[in-house]
Amino acid sequence: MMEIGDGRGVLYPARLPRFLRLPPPKSLAEQVGWFWVVRWQIASGKTSRQELLPFPMMNLVIQSNGVSLSGPTTGASHRELRESGWAVAALVLPAAARAFVHEPRDLLDREVDMDMPQLHGHISSLMDSTGHNPEMAATQVLSLGLRRILPQPEEQGLLANRLLETINESRDLVRVEDLAAALNLSVRSVQRLALKYLGLSPLTLIRRYRLLEAAQRLREALSLSIVQLAAELQYTDQAHLSADFRKVLGFTPSCYRRQSSAVHPPIGD
Repeated sequence: MMEIGDGRGVLYPARLPRFLRLPPPKSLAEQVGWFWVVRWQIASGKTSRQELLPFPMMNLVIQSNGVSLSGPTTGASHRELRESGWAVAALVLPAAARAFVHEPRDLLDREVDMDMPQLHGHISSLMDSTGHNPEMAATQVLSLGLRRILPQPEEQGLLANRLLETINESRDLVRVEDLAAALNLSVRSVQRLALKYLGLSPLTLIRRYRLLEAAQRLREALSLSIVQLAAELQYTDQAHLSADFRKVLGFTPSCYRRQSSAVHPPIGD
């Protein structure tokens, strides 16, 4: 497996000591976007708050205390990291979402426990070991576990995958009507598809991906002005980008750029 270099989703990636995104095997390419693995070591009595703008999908997450399924979020979220720990997870594509929950909208902004003791035990033993590359071994175990429980995707689920791919790859796509035309569907069909497999409206999905890209560009392209960024992402003007940013994240693009470019000490110092 080769690591994926997609820096979106984690708003302050420099604060994570070790964060990997790994592609799934071909046998799961229609059901899993990628695997992600994180480890942390926090000094006693301290915490590290990880700010996230998650991709609008579910995550199956294995940690030392159990297995959980996190639903898609309607906005930014955060996790408080303490002491030492790890997480191994799979980003669940729309085509596999209904294998875990019949209505993805029922999991919006929620996390539920999953009863997977064998999977949890095997991955825990690997991640707690001192063996060679336990992260890779753990994702391979997760791959095998998912292949056993996930059915073949249905046609509508694969179409929902295409919906997300189209939004992700088309920077100039800003209206639901444009998305419907790209998929050769009616607007109503696109709305039903998004709600059925992702639990979110297509307009919410479009705005999420534009904000994910905006956050990444603000971090990595420091010479790019916010006016230029707004134009690149097809916002009417800088004010509309700032309004979207503030509504979802709670601060302006310029504030985020200042915070993300600040030098952060390693976790645990």
